[in-house]
Amino acid sequence: MEYIPGILLGIGLSAAVGFRIFIPFLFMGLAGKMGLMGLTEGMAWMTTTPALLAFGTATALEVAAYFIPWFDNLLDGITTPAAFVGGTIMMSSAVIEMDPLLQWSLAIIAGGGTAGIIKGGSATTRLASTGTTGGLANPLIAGFETFFAIFLTVFSLFIPILTGVLVLFVLFYAIKRLIKWRARKSKLPSKR
Repeated sequence: MEYIPGILLGIGLSAAVGFRIFIPFLFMGLAGKMGLMGLTEGMAWMTTTPALLAFGTATALEVAAYFIPWFDNLLDGITTPAAFVGGTIMMSSAVIEMDPLLQWSLAIIAGGGTAGIIKGGSATTRLASTGTTGGLANPLIAGFETFFAIFLTVFSLFIPILTGVLVLFVLFYAIKRLIKWRARKSKLPSKR
């Protein structure tokens, strides 16, 4: 029971990483620097001034780059694998004082998995937008993704239990819809 708040914090932050990789790192580093949250000993580097400057610069570049149609799809090719890594790091830094094997297993599965699912969904949405609108709607999608990254990060830091439960509910619903969609698609006659 004592690990539940940390796990839900990690899930919320990992979901935010799925939208924008560096926003949660920047906010988490700032929260740690201001004493609003504790970080594991191995993650204390996130609160250093050089790390915060790097996170701030990377955040600004990442957010700006996603507002450039077509380039955003190219960026997804790089950031999709990075989201798995970022989600894993977020989860491992949120669950402190846990057996290392359990901590990293949870980080890889729950943290990396959550970030990967969110990132995959947003990349697919942007790709569909590029195909249907020629990229004209992509800046709107980028704005929503940036908003959700900030929203999830802030709410995860201040009300982690509610945010984590909300993310789990959304993930469960999305996976359930995907399974139903695939089942319907497999029952359709194939076109030859």
